[in-house]
Amino acid sequence: MITTGNSTSNKISVAYFPTLGASLQSSHTRCIWRWVQAYAPELNKRCRPFLKPTNKSYRIDETYIKVKGQDKYLYRALDSTGQTIDFLLTAKRDAAAAKRFLVKAIDASGNPMPRVINVDKNPSYPAAMEALKADGSIPRRVALRQCKYLNNLIEQDHRAVKKRVWLAKGYGSFQSAWRTVQGIETVNMIRKGRVKWLAKRDALGQAIFINFLFGLAAV
Repeated sequence: MITTGNSTSNKISVAYFPTLGASLQSSHTRCIWRWVQAYAPELNKRCRPFLKPTNKSYRIDETYIKVKGQDKYLYRALDSTGQTIDFLLTAKRDAAAAKRFLVKAIDASGNPMPRVINVDKNPSYPAAMEALKADGSIPRRVALRQCKYLNNLIEQDHRAVKKRVWLAKGYGSFQSAWRTVQGIETVNMIRKGRVKWLAKRDALGQAIFINFLFGLAAV
């Protein structure tokens, strides 16, 4: 890992590995947790302008995360090559949440208007799509395809996020869960090669890129 000689760089390194605290003493874990809460959303925001465009075949699905013992829903979208398009944590799994996520994914910088959106049999998606087509947010030509087996790609990709979320053993608040998820998902995008000019397996380059985002010089 690339490090620098100041404490801020160490904090950024922790944001790059949001689950590092699982193997440290509790006092260190609390400190790392605070760093993750501060820097993970910032990492997500600063990374966005450097993302490559995805293709126009979307796979959308949701998985759950425990917050105070209750299920909350992480909406995720991948393209047909497995690149992460976007993500959103919501309190409910309904048409309103699906609509919010579709708008977020399509409006995000670098994401093209989809040609087709593949989803499972969740009935909230047709209702959300119809509402967005009615108000002109999505062109009528965009197809919604409810085909579960085509979503195997995203269901497998959930595992990379879920195994890191699982280490937290649940979250005490919705906001702390959302901040942490932003760090996990952003790092996952970087590792999968979504950043321009940065190779998928270039761990050194990825660490340098994160230092660059925060204005830190690697040594």
